Amino acid sequence: MSFYNVYEKLKDQPFHTWFNEVTTTDVEKVLRKDRLTESDYLTLLSPAAEGYIEEMAQKAHRVTLQHFGYTMQLFLPLYVSDYCVNTCKYCSFSVDNVFPRRRLTMEEVEEEAQAIAAMGIEQIIILSGESRIHSSVDYLTKILKVLKKYFSSVGLEVQPMDREDYEKLVGSGIDALTVFQETYDENIYRALHTKGPKRFYNYRLDTPERGCQAGMRSVTIGALLGLNDWRKESYIAGLHGHYLQDKYLETEIGMSFPRVQPNAGSFQPEVHVTDKNMVQAMLAFRLFLPRAGIIVSTRETPQLRDQLIPLGVTKMSASSSTEVGGYAQPEETQSQFEISDERSVEEIRQLLHKKGYQPVMKDWQIV
Repeated sequence: MSFYNVYEKLKDQPFHTWFNEVTTTDVEKVLRKDRLTESDYLTLLSPAAEGYIEEMAQKAHRVTLQHFGYTMQLFLPLYVSDYCVNTCKYCSFSVDNVFPRRRLTMEEVEEEAQAIAAMGIEQIIILSGESRIHSSVDYLTKILKVLKKYFSSVGLEVQPMDREDYEKLVGSGIDALTVFQETYDENIYRALHTKGPKRFYNYRLDTPERGCQAGMRSVTIGALLGLNDWRKESYIAGLHGHYLQDKYLETEIGMSFPRVQPNAGSFQPEVHVTDKNMVQAMLAFRLFLPRAGIIVSTRETPQLRDQLIPLGVTKMSASSSTEVGGYAQPEETQSQFEISDERSVEEIRQLLHKKGYQPVMKDWQIV
């Protein structure tokens, strides 16, 4: 069975009608529950629940403390290549965008690692454009030999791979996988991805499951908010997380809530997702899956990220660069998207301490 079997039953359902039929009485009943059903989750994503954000936030805070305490993991993304073979209309790395492409050498990887490690960060994610040639298993394995000298946990966010490839990378020390479906709507997905292997919806949809099967310690998923109705996307993404969490008990499942940000090209999102919309999506997910991680990146503004800390977030990036070689040699290449929070790791650490949270720089050790 694949999550696609779940999606097939949902894709033609009248979501707009469902959401608008929810009443405030329905929301109040759900907020009194300790465990939520899929129907309850939909209720908390509805327009009727917008008037209960404060109540949802208070409960999400309590639930998060029960499972995670006053801790916040900090990590950084490390971009190693911007070569890509896909056309993604919302991404600067899209093959249709013309700019000088770059892939780090092992010497440059070491320079980046040293620059990141000097900030005190021990958890990183390797990112690249999606190219099996430029981000091959062999290349990533060589990178890992360098990174293991500096970091306790190394995750991966590159092109989707077969299970056997993930098993090789797990054997080399990769312990986490991030892959966003971008949009769960098949028709919108095909319209946005017109060239390259990324156009195959089902292969990408099954990627998180292949990562779980390969032994990844942690798998993070999500939809890129702004490509479609955020309520529907959040609901299906949440069910995807629920599916993985129930099926792969030894894997930590996480959710990210990225919104479309300015990028190279003229793409404009179909849907404007407000801060309040994003917060509602996050709170509903936290109450639906209390044990799941929630990640917030530097895509969001400092003001919003500060407010999100007590609302269920368990992992934050800090001092991020979305450019290849952006730590040791900043501003030399094209960034994947614009970041909004440019504060340093130390500034984020001080902020967390001020709010009563313990910044976690290490919670795993590569073997």
